[in-house]
Amino acid sequence: MKFNEMKYERPDYQETAGKMNALVDDLEKATNSDAFLKAFFALNDLRIHVQTMNILASVRHSINTTDPFYDAENDYWDETSPAYENIDTRMMKACLDAPFQEELKKEIPETFFQLAQCKQKVFDESIIPDIVEENKLASAYGKLKASAKIPFEGKIMNLAEIAAITEDVDRNRRKAASDAKMAFYAQHEDEFDKIYDAMVKVRTRMAKKLGFHDYVEMAYYRMNRLDYDRHMVADYRKQILTYVTPLATKIYEKQRERLGLDELKYYDLDIAYADGNPRPKGDKDQLVEYAVEMYHQMSKETGAFIDVMKDNELWDLESRENKEMGGFETEIPEYEVPFIFSNFNGTSGDVDVLTHEAGHAFQTYLATDIRIPDVCCPTMESAEIDSMSMEFFAYPWMHLFFQENAEKYKYNHLAHSITFLPYGVLVDHFQEEVYTHPDWTSQERKACWRRLEKMYTPFKKYAGCDVLERGCWWYQQGHIFQSPFYYIDYTLAQVCAQEFLIRKEKNDLTYWQDYLKLLRLGGTRSFTQLCKAANIQVPFEEGTIKNIMSKLSEKLDSFSI
Repeated sequence: MKFNEMKYERPDYQETAGKMNALVDDLEKATNSDAFLKAFFALNDLRIHVQTMNILASVRHSINTTDPFYDAENDYWDETSPAYENIDTRMMKACLDAPFQEELKKEIPETFFQLAQCKQKVFDESIIPDIVEENKLASAYGKLKASAKIPFEGKIMNLAEIAAITEDVDRNRRKAASDAKMAFYAQHEDEFDKIYDAMVKVRTRMAKKLGFHDYVEMAYYRMNRLDYDRHMVADYRKQILTYVTPLATKIYEKQRERLGLDELKYYDLDIAYADGNPRPKGDKDQLVEYAVEMYHQMSKETGAFIDVMKDNELWDLESRENKEMGGFETEIPEYEVPFIFSNFNGTSGDVDVLTHEAGHAFQTYLATDIRIPDVCCPTMESAEIDSMSMEFFAYPWMHLFFQENAEKYKYNHLAHSITFLPYGVLVDHFQEEVYTHPDWTSQERKACWRRLEKMYTPFKKYAGCDVLERGCWWYQQGHIFQSPFYYIDYTLAQVCAQEFLIRKEKNDLTYWQDYLKLLRLGGTRSFTQLCKAANIQVPFEEGTIKNIMSKLSEKLDSFSI
């Protein structure tokens, strides 16, 4: 079924919650595993329906934030989702309390019970008003960015459109575009600060109510980090600082030489070549056709997958007025299909969407037989392995999208996968500092950001842009506002994906089957277990980062660009 034909109907909360709570009652009263599983899977079907309606409303609201119907539905789900979450918490407690749990694990994966334990720690009816407030603040942030109307060269642009010009070959023009973009953030600095300050306070309040020392502790359970902790992450950040920041600095120095500049300024970082960054050749429809050709040649599995996506119009790819920024993939569980949301702007990022988000979607497609929504997809860091690896696997087909500039694209993509890592751990470190100092002023937060930027990303030079010098770059990073602590995940996954690339480059013929195995396992195993199942090193292990960076440095040196 095409996405626009999928029927949305707001569930009657009283009726639906009544049915769900009755089934939870059955779980709590069950005297054997058969009775329990019957109620569990009946409840599972209801949860899938509610989740599907929520996702349909959310995606359609993201497509047009001014649509009055879906704007109202989005507000409704902001209010109602925590109440459904309360039912989920009851259900999970019943699973954890069941005396025949070992029998249940024959039908319900072990990770479900681990996730249930996390849920018990981070949810209680007492924090429902706080979650409602958090949801509303996240929506306010999204609306604020979507409202951007940036005057530039006689036109009015949104953030995605102006971002494309920040890669212009004309240095004066890209500086003007960068400054125009940052002027939007400067004009709304108080609003961004107030939204984030309220977010920090409400999240800290939730953590205290639930007995946590700080929100960092709560966030690790909220992010379902099943087999690693903040101390392991802190050690991992040190590895990135030691082995990746120097390599990233070297990459930017080579970029400076290619551009023939005395110094790379903040508005030069996003342009890799003097004649411009590689841009895809073709409009949205042509890029989709190239993607179809690529996935048909890549494997029979990816060929069948891309046909489902195209035939059912399971994406919205082009940037438009009043459309939310960014890109994502989500699952529509009742229809057993994924959906991709993006904002094409004519840059190489458009191709990255057709590989990155398609990697997520491919995982959803391969794991539809896992019908428990909590474990059909892996936890966040594991899910990003699926997408980032697909970006690398697409290298042999980049000539379709970039023609004569395919090698330049691949070099730049690989280089960015390295230079991203220090930024990614910076985002994580910043959030840890913020939530361990929840009483900081907005100015203290911004000073912290700038201090950490200079440590992890010393190649960023902001002279001449006051808003960046003040430490406001992070306003652009939606995860910090809307998905707290969801960012170190990207770096962990990037390292795993780089391992897959190294295996592929060595003609290790088992890499593809390991990748398919990883996707089909979904969320039925934890992060480190999935790494081991796919025969890739766990990033936390000493020496992993050093070894990978050594091999990738050699790979970069082999390019003729």
